[in-house]
Amino acid sequence: MENNSGIVVYTDGGCRGNPGCGGWGCVIIDGEKEYKFSGGEKLTTNNRMELMAAISALNSIAENTLWKNQHISVYSDSQYVKNGITSWIQNWKKNGWKTSAKKPVLNKDLWVQLDSVYNLLDIEWKWVKGHAGVKYNEICDELCNMEMDKQG
Repeated sequence: MENNSGIVVYTDGGCRGNPGCGGWGCVIIDGEKEYKFSGGEKLTTNNRMELMAAISALNSIAENTLWKNQHISVYSDSQYVKNGITSWIQNWKKNGWKTSAKKPVLNKDLWVQLDSVYNLLDIEWKWVKGHAGVKYNEICDELCNMEMDKQG
């Protein structure tokens, strides 16, 4: 983790079965303080949970007057989320929420939410390898599993 001024966020989402019961987790780090959030759904997909983790973290930041104007570094192990929000989404919007293959964009409802909060904040997206011993990514994974356990 880089220790620059600003907020650091780690996110992760997962699913048992795809679709299946899912969970997401995120950690927001403000200096020495850590804030953990998580949630889950009975029937969902891995990609939806990855998106929910990012949306939930960024909504929490946008609602916090001390955080919302700071630089935010978001670490995700999901190339889908990172590439979707930083590059693919512009063409999806331009093409009426269709992919380059002219098919409807999956999870459009969540992409719209993520795009909305993304445009309010100063965010730098970074990819981190999952299940590689990265402390906060592992914590997010534990939060996901805890939520999946709750879903049964």
